Amino acid sequence: MTHRKAIGENIRNLRRAKGWTQEKLARLTKLTSGYLSTVELGQENISVDNLAKIARALKTTLAELVKGIEN
Repeated sequence: MTHRKAIGENIRNLRRAKGWTQEKLARLTKLTSGYLSTVELGQENISVDNLAKIARALKTTLAELVKGIEN
């Protein structure tokens, strides 16, 4: 699994656990739902700044978002 895919799956799982749509996460982070979709699919090389926005909105840590990534 690629790094991007692992991060995307982590974000998707945390978002769904809260019962949120991509649109709700987009509103909370001020990112677009289209962008979040590409991130969740592992198609986007997400910046640390945007990871931090998502972590804050989901009330989690950056470490939780990158969990499962190997060197």
